Amino acid sequence: MKNRERHEIFAGFKRSRGELIPILQRIQTEYGYISEEHTKLVSHFLRMSEGRIFGVASFYSEFRFTEPGRNSIKVCSGTACHVAGGRVLDNTLRRSLAISDGQTTDDKKFDYRRVACLGCCALAPVVEVNGDIHGRVDAHGLKKILDSYD
Repeated sequence: MKNRERHEIFAGFKRSRGELIPILQRIQTEYGYISEEHTKLVSHFLRMSEGRIFGVASFYSEFRFTEPGRNSIKVCSGTACHVAGGRVLDNTLRRSLAISDGQTTDDKKFDYRRVACLGCCALAPVVEVNGDIHGRVDAHGLKKILDSYD
């Protein structure tokens, strides 16, 4: 990481530990995830341990620790989706892409997250790809959906 990029990450911050979340949010917005290198930089800047930074960041679901794919997939695991077959979609997706929750495929085509609720209970089970909601999805439909994204 170049010095200029480092300076931009911390621009406007005063080295206060209370600024940890806003700094992590800036990194997440700018880079799409918080890398090990970012964690080290924040540790040095705020004079706190990398473990503490990771502990705080991992508490919040908004923070990612792996590089996102070109396409972000979310499978709803809320009650309505679970009852309607959401677990089958989760298993199908993990098997077909060979990744687990929170991971990105080796080719960087997809990243995957199971979420508590997408708020589309009437369409259960629901899959979201890049913000597009797909409702009443079954395993066969999931394959077609994934094939439609580059």
